[in-house]
Amino acid sequence: MTTSSATLTARARNLVGTGGPKEDSAWLEHVLGWILVVVVAMFVTQVGWL
Repeated sequence: MTTSSATLTARARNLVGTGGPKEDSAWLEHVLGWILVVVVAMFVTQVGWL
């Protein structure tokens, strides 16, 4: 791999986040998790399953 190709690959990796263990996005995961809980609770309430 050439130097410019390695630089482009490194830049692409920095731009694309995968949510892996090395990324510091714990607060985002918590917020999205709670939003999911609320949406599921609203759906269950509307359908009347429980």
